[in-house]
This record gives sequence, structure tokens and C-alpha cells, in this order.
Amino acid sequence: MTAQKKEKKTSFPSPKGMRDIIDEEYYAYQGLFEKAQEVAIYYGFKPIETPILEKEDVFTASVGEGTDMIDKEMYTLKTKGGDHLAMRPEGTAGVMRSYIERGMQSLPQPVMLYYSGPFFRHENTQRGRFREFYQFGIEILGAEKSIADAIIIRTTVTILSDAGFENMILDINSIGDKECRPAYLRELVSYYKKHSDVICSNCKDRLRINPMRVLDCKNPKCSPLKESAPDSISYLCHDCKAHFKEVLEYLEEMGISYRINKNLVRGLSYYTRTVFEILEMPNDKKEDNKSAKKEAEMVTASAEIPEVEQEILTPLVIAGGGRYDYLARALGSKKDVPSVGSSIGMDRIILSPNHKKLSPRILKKPKVYFIQLGFEAKLKSLSIIEILRKARIPTMQALSKDSITAQLGTAEHLAIPYVIIFGQKEALEGSVLVREMEKRSQESVKIEELAEYLKKIK
Repeated sequence: MTAQKKEKKTSFPSPKGMRDIIDEEYYAYQGLFEKAQEVAIYYGFKPIETPILEKEDVFTASVGEGTDMIDKEMYTLKTKGGDHLAMRPEGTAGVMRSYIERGMQSLPQPVMLYYSGPFFRHENTQRGRFREFYQFGIEILGAEKSIADAIIIRTTVTILSDAGFENMILDINSIGDKECRPAYLRELVSYYKKHSDVICSNCKDRLRINPMRVLDCKNPKCSPLKESAPDSISYLCHDCKAHFKEVLEYLEEMGISYRINKNLVRGLSYYTRTVFEILEMPNDKKEDNKSAKKEAEMVTASAEIPEVEQEILTPLVIAGGGRYDYLARALGSKKDVPSVGSSIGMDRIILSPNHKKLSPRILKKPKVYFIQLGFEAKLKSLSIIEILRKARIPTMQALSKDSITAQLGTAEHLAIPYVIIFGQKEALEGSVLVREMEKRSQESVKIEELAEYLKKIK
């Protein structure tokens, strides 16, 4: 016990909120990525990988002041050369930076991209929320039509469904554009200033810097105010209202249930028009979810955007996104690039009890364990393993071990059905022993015939 305590004090643990991903957990992430990638490719997306480190301005110019990501959570550093860099806290800004820098405006539009990898935010850690976290994202750049919003939502929902999620709710809202949002913001600020004596200090700052962020406040003190706050849908201009109406029509045509959440704004400043989140309903809320879905199905995209009053549930957000038509100009483009995208929280997916484990395509469970005995056998062992690799026969081994008992014990522990035994005698004869572990039977096989023999018995 004392030795264990001492070891803990002298070890170097991983930073808080960051962790190692190994073995089966690693394969779970890989399997989820491959499934998401497969769905994205079928819908027409192509891959992109952006740097983990970006110029700090990429995020401060696009995400905006008054957001927790910029004010509290972003990891920044100054290089020896004086550059101010940031570890990417989200993916969209980097993708748009690449779109502009690489001249993708000259490609046939829209440009549809997918990506995956680690992102970093210094926030309070809890189950499913880490400081190094993994996301899968999709973006459609250069598309102003509402069908692009629908494609993003359809693709995201399909990925989640294929990953085992059936009990989901899509929250959606429209926060308008530069034409109609100013009038809404004036009403929102006026409303909150009337209650300035009861709102939290963060919201007082947000009212001054980024007013819409007050609706994203999680402080219980501010929650009652949100229910009676002005809603953005009531202030939509004709074009924004028509766009949102079309998005809802696409969702209904695809059979995707939704509910309009007038307080949904998302946490980043670059969003315009459509914003959405996909929430995993707790298992004990299934009946509530059925009720919400039934109510959502009654929403029809008539001439006016419908108003829906629904019970506020507390599920977990597993994906979200929206439209960002002005992001390109904030990053130096001379013209706007209407775009829309979403991201999926892979950590929350993996940790969810509803997650259906998806095995990586390249991963094949080993059916053969290779055992060697003696130096002569060890010299030739790698050549035999290479024969098996070329024949696409997955093999486990512990060539560093010398004891046959230890090697057989490992094979039994891993439940590998066949064992190849290669000793001094077999090395001289150019053969191996193939043992079937369950029957305890074995047969001598020539090395040149080994691959075909194993293919027949698999």
C-alpha cells in the first residue's frame, strides 16, 4: 500500500481532462469514425484535415468575444518567433480558413468536406466532456439554399442512427441574419435590462458584448427569464422566414421529427439563420420523448412559422451545428461564402449506453497465436509471421517470451482458437505444429503449405 502511494506521488499523470485511448476503446473510436466517414462519403462529402494549431486570430475573429470558448476555454501560446497560436477549440473556422487559403472558391460549388480529430477547450471536466475531446464534423461551403441545411441534418442523423441512437430529439431554431437580427437584439437587450437586478454577472457582460449569448446561459438564476424573452423567429425577415420554413419542410419530407426551441442560439457568434442540436434522451424519458415527437410531428410548415410549446427536458447534446453565412468575410474573404455544418461529439457517443459498438473494417480478431521455442526458431519466426501477413491471416505473438507455458497461457487468456508451435525440431524440418486449442489436437504442417492450411480451417 505504501509503495503504491509512493508511486502515485512520483508518477507523471496525463493533464486534467486529457487521457490515453487504448485497445478496445481505441477501436471503438476508429469504428465510429469509419461509420461516420462512410455515411459522409455516400452523401458526397470529401475529407479534409486541418492543423491542430492555428493562428489565434482564426478563432478570435470568427467565434467572437463574449463566448466562453474565447473568453475562458481556448488554449493559446506564443512561439519563439512571436506568433500567437491556439489549439483548435472547434473545426469550422479552420475549415473555412483552408477554403479561403487554398482557393476553393474556384472549385465547383458547393464544397462538401468532412473531418475528424482532437479539439481542445479548458473547461470543467465531467462525464463525456474532456479538455481534449474528439469530434466528427461535416461542412457544406458555398451553398445558400435551404436544402444544404437539410443535407447536413440528414447526414448527422444518419450517422447517429447507424451508431445505435434511436431515442433522439432535434431542437431547431432560426436566429436570422444581418438584416433582421439587429431589431431582435434591441428587443432582447431591452427585455434583459429591465431585469438587470436579477441576472448573473456573466449575462450582464454578455448584454454589452454579445447579447444573444444570454439565451445560452446555464445559470439557474437566469433560466426563468429565458421563457418570457423575445424569440428570434418573431423578428425574422421575409427571406429568413422562407428559408427556415423550407428547412422544416425538408425535415418533414424526410420523416425527421423536430421541435422548435426559441432559446437555442448555440455558443458561437458566427451562426446565422438555422441553428440546431441533436439530443440523446435519457432512457427513463422515453415516454416524454414519444410525446415530444408526437407533438413535433403535428408541426406543419404553413405560411407562418408555427409556435410550439413543449416541456423542457434535460437530455444530453450529442451533435449540433448551423449556418454561418458571414464567417468567410470575418476571416478575410472579400465576399460572403454562405455555408452550413455540424459536429458530432464522439466522446459522448462512445460513453453512451445506447452506443452500438462498431468494429473497424481493418480490425480482424486473431485466430492464430504464434509460439516459438529456442533461438533457431526465434531467428526464423518473423519470416513465418510475414507469410501469414501476406496471406491476410491475423496473428498474435509474444516473441520476447521463451516459456511455452507462458505463451500458451496468453493464447488461452485471449481465447485464440489455433496455436502455431515452432521449435528447434520444426525449424530444422521446415514445418510447424498447428494446435486446435479446444480439442487439444495438433498436426504438423510444412511452412510453405501453412497459409493455405489455415485458410481452410478458419
